[in-house]
Amino acid sequence: MILPIYLYGQPVLRKEAEEIEPTPELKQLIADMFETLTAAEGCGLAAPQIGKPWRLFVVDGSELGEDYPECKDFKRVFINPELIEESEQTCTYSEGCLSLPGISENVVRPETIVLRFLDENFEEHEETFTGFQARIVQHEYDHLEGHVFTDRISPIRKTFVRNKLASIAKGKTGARYKYRRN
Repeated sequence: MILPIYLYGQPVLRKEAEEIEPTPELKQLIADMFETLTAAEGCGLAAPQIGKPWRLFVVDGSELGEDYPECKDFKRVFINPELIEESEQTCTYSEGCLSLPGISENVVRPETIVLRFLDENFEEHEETFTGFQARIVQHEYDHLEGHVFTDRISPIRKTFVRNKLASIAKGKTGARYKYRRN
């Protein structure tokens, strides 16, 4: 089932997400999140973006595999992730977000990260991500911490996007996919 994506201004997007335990409904929620992600043509979706204050996100970077080989077949579930390490080396790339439609800005992020997480079967992993994989994972991880990518842009760029963010929060801006606003 395609779920509505919560747009900027929804309080759940600014709260630190809570750890989750296995439940019978979780597998269906994960399937719904992947279906929602595909319908919205995104590469990552965090539970807060669908109104759930849980430490869960899904990624599917497969479509990006031609431009970013590390993303070929990169389709994963991350439950209760914990950022263990990040490189001092950074890279800058223009990011957008399904919860902030129509906004994209350059964001500086570590080139490589190490993340500890559970998969959909609640098996623990500790893995290193680099390049565009690391960017996708960090973007979604930020949602679990109550942050959006515009929190990471320069003060002058924040000034430029302030009116766009206000427009989304006031319900004056929609999206091309199923969404929910205040």
